[in-house]
Amino acid sequence: MKLSMPIQEFFVMKVSREQMSANRTRILDAASTLFRDRGFDAVTVSEVMKAAGLTHGGFYGHFASKDDLIAQTVTHALTPSDAVSGDLKAYLDAYLSPHHRDRAATGCPTAGFASPLRHQSPEARAAMTKGLSSQIDRLAQAVPGADSAEKRRAAIGTWAAMVGAVILARAVDDPVLSDDVLKQTRAWIEG
Repeated sequence: MKLSMPIQEFFVMKVSREQMSANRTRILDAASTLFRDRGFDAVTVSEVMKAAGLTHGGFYGHFASKDDLIAQTVTHALTPSDAVSGDLKAYLDAYLSPHHRDRAATGCPTAGFASPLRHQSPEARAAMTKGLSSQIDRLAQAVPGADSAEKRRAAIGTWAAMVGAVILARAVDDPVLSDDVLKQTRAWIEG
C-alpha cells in the first residue's frame, strides 16, 4: 500500500486552533467542577481528562503540570461572568440559598477554592488574588456607600461574610444550623 502523505502526517492528525481552544475550555470546565466538588488533591489529571471526554495523553498539550492546571482553572473559574449588576438583593437571594450551598461542584469558585488554595502554587494564589479583587470591584458597584473607600469596605465585608457563610453552611452536619448561618448572614448584611 502506498501512502499519499509522509508517514508522520498519516499518524499525527492535526487539530485546529479552534478545536484546541474548545478542548482546553472543556478541560478547564471539568477541572473546575471536580476541584470545587472534591478539592485539588483528591482529583487526578486522568479524572479531569476523562470528565472532559479527552485522553490523558492530550493533557500536556495544554498544561505543563497539575499545578499549572490548578492555576489556569482558578483563573478560568474566577473570570467575571456573574456580575452583581446593581441588584444586591437578587444576588444575596441566589448566593445565600440552600440551593447554592448544596451544589458545591457548580457553585461559587471562591467558596470552593478559598481554603485549599493556601496549599497551592504561587501562580494559583495569584489567580485567586486577581479573581477576588475583581469580585470586590464588581460588588462595590452594588453596595451602598458615600464614597469609593466606604463602598470598597462594604464590598469586602459583604463578600467575606457571604463566602464564609457558604463555607460554614457546607461544613456542618446540622441542617437547621446550616440554614440559620445562611439566613442570619443575609439578615446581617441587609441590616
